[in-house]
Amino acid sequence: MSSKPLPILPGATLGILGGGQLGRMFTIAARTMGYKVMVLDPDFASPAGKMADVHLQADYTDHGALRQLGAACAAVTTEFENVPAASLIELANHCRVSPGAESVAIAQDRSHEKSWLREHGFATAPFALVDSEAGLDAALAATGAPALLKVSRFGYDGKGQARVGTLEEARAAYREFGGQPCVLEGFVKLECEMSVVLARSDTDECALFPVAENRHDNGILDVSIVPARVSDALVRQAREMARAVADKLGYVGVMAVEFFVAGGRLMINEIAPRPHNSGHYTLDACVTDQFEQQVRALCGLPLGDTRLLSPVTMVNILGDRWHDGGPHWDALLAHDNIKLHLYGKEAARPGRKMGHFNVLDADPAAALKLAEQMRDAL
Repeated sequence: MSSKPLPILPGATLGILGGGQLGRMFTIAARTMGYKVMVLDPDFASPAGKMADVHLQADYTDHGALRQLGAACAAVTTEFENVPAASLIELANHCRVSPGAESVAIAQDRSHEKSWLREHGFATAPFALVDSEAGLDAALAATGAPALLKVSRFGYDGKGQARVGTLEEARAAYREFGGQPCVLEGFVKLECEMSVVLARSDTDECALFPVAENRHDNGILDVSIVPARVSDALVRQAREMARAVADKLGYVGVMAVEFFVAGGRLMINEIAPRPHNSGHYTLDACVTDQFEQQVRALCGLPLGDTRLLSPVTMVNILGDRWHDGGPHWDALLAHDNIKLHLYGKEAARPGRKMGHFNVLDADPAAALKLAEQMRDAL
């Protein structure tokens, strides 16, 4: 009988694949807790690389860099699902890796993810897998029109997807995507969107954060409202479904499960095997935030307390705001219940996530109202 591995304690070096804002916030959490951090990212100006003890500027498939990372680190995690699963397998030969390659491989491919959810009895919106232009006719008949055609891999924040209403539109979109494998998803009459961020340990301990209600704009998360304005029954169901997904995956680490609510029913939209944009409210509103939780799960430590300390609304700040002299930070920071988080990105582009802010208020409606006012004022 094998014993549980000893926890990795402060002073050790932790590694992360990916140097964007999620990696940056993981790095800050880890260094605050006393760990050293090594970031592997090809971008010399990566936000996480600027905060880390060591930045390996190399591709995620660079065997030399992976060996260096695996030799220096007690454990390695990832900030995004598109890191090659083969790299995680290679790293696992040298150190602890969380989440595992199998979970990441499922979540990084929409076709695989949707099929896995259906096989395990989880409700989803109607969908059909498309691997050829000839298959579009049957796929559209299965989902109905209109529908969303989404590339199976490397699509995010509304990229790699197109709304189609006819077979001709579906064919044109498929060609525009280069004929790569896709998922065609039927529309459902949405009442709202929700997400559950959770952490699961290597001892099967699971800690769930409060459910967030999410609004999107052009496929990008705009606002998260916590607690979600839905029934207690839906909250319980979302938490139970999210935990069941993590348990069936045998997941270790932080993950998010995104839901559609339609006709009073929950359907799983996507799984994210990492901290999530809709969990950024935890940085200011929970006893333990999702990035400290990522460190704890990675290091084999007991998971932290996920209690909500205050109702909160999180607002994304996109690069579109950098015009006419840039965002009006003075208006935002004039409020003592607003917490600003900027990601240290050098170039602001439309649709690029540059930061976020959290508005905390004992009155959830007041938090949302001020958040919307400040979003528009920026």
